[in-house]
Amino acid sequence: MGAPPFILVGNPENRRVTLFQDALARQGLPPAHVVPWRELLASPGLLADLPDSEAFVRIDSTGENWDVEKALLKRGYADAVGQGCSVLTPEQVDRLPVDRGRILSPRQHHLGFLRVLAELESIFAAHSRWHILQKPSAIADLFDKRITSRRYAALGVPVPEPLDGVTDVASLRERMREEDCREVFVKVSCGSSASCLAIYRRGRSADTLTTTIEVAKAGWYNSLKVRRIEALEQVDEILTYLLGEGSQVERSIPKARLGGDYFDCRVLMVRGEPAFTVVRQSMRPITNLHLGGWRGDLGDFHAAVPRNELADAMESCRTVARSHDCLHVGIDLMYEEHFAGHRVLEANAFGDLLPNLRRDGLTVYEWEIREALRQLP
Repeated sequence: MGAPPFILVGNPENRRVTLFQDALARQGLPPAHVVPWRELLASPGLLADLPDSEAFVRIDSTGENWDVEKALLKRGYADAVGQGCSVLTPEQVDRLPVDRGRILSPRQHHLGFLRVLAELESIFAAHSRWHILQKPSAIADLFDKRITSRRYAALGVPVPEPLDGVTDVASLRERMREEDCREVFVKVSCGSSASCLAIYRRGRSADTLTTTIEVAKAGWYNSLKVRRIEALEQVDEILTYLLGEGSQVERSIPKARLGGDYFDCRVLMVRGEPAFTVVRQSMRPITNLHLGGWRGDLGDFHAAVPRNELADAMESCRTVARSHDCLHVGIDLMYEEHFAGHRVLEANAFGDLLPNLRRDGLTVYEWEIREALRQLP
């Protein structure tokens, strides 16, 4: 009997979908049945009406599709009203021009995504023969940095210490004074790829903000250029916005260096085990590859990291991955200055877009397909 077919919820034009289809073909498997996010949001029956016959179901990112982004904003409107975050009415959403990178009510967008995930849970409950590779409830948790940070800490995993009780800029400064903390990361809890991120530093003479946000006349944007802001009014304006959207605030931990540069790692866990590691190096503490970082050399990494520290970090990654009901979890991991320890920064539901990597001759998606098949009874 052949392997069960794959059902893939995603954006058909996106390379996440096309690369996964390529991986299936290289494994001699039929292409996945793709259910486009845009069509699913308009008609849930596209998925619900599929037969309850044995199949793998993979949920992929909603990102990089303007129609999907607008649909999620509309879906989240009712839940966003009254929450203190920025809100766009459905009519305002309809009038939005395509404007890549513009920050558009991230909390509202996320609330729309949560509604869709709840709908998927209901659909999956009616299809008992489907093998769900990432449970929607697990994806929802992974998209809230406040939930995951506290969960991992409770499991004994080292994470940057969160500053609780922060509701506005005044309480942020007060909490930093209480904790004797000079620098914090402020991250919209549902953000990804360093979007809506700022590093706030209390200086002796002035406060500063290092951020991916660009404030322009047409609106605010997630920029590919990291900026340093010193004007107090603008510092407060950005912090007020981020906190209003619901942010994880955590102590900034100095990172270890590799060849003189800052670095951290994306560790892709598959079935609870480390499968692939990407070293991300940068001249700045923000190491994302699209923000000027680059892939570091794995040989240099293994030569620099003490074996006991590496083993401890991988055990933390196992604990994190096994706390989520997902085939794969992408974990952002840092080592402390001088390799005195490690911290799990966050984990990602869709953190497996790692092209041009191979292990034992398999790409990332081929590895995941093989492991999905191996978990069959």
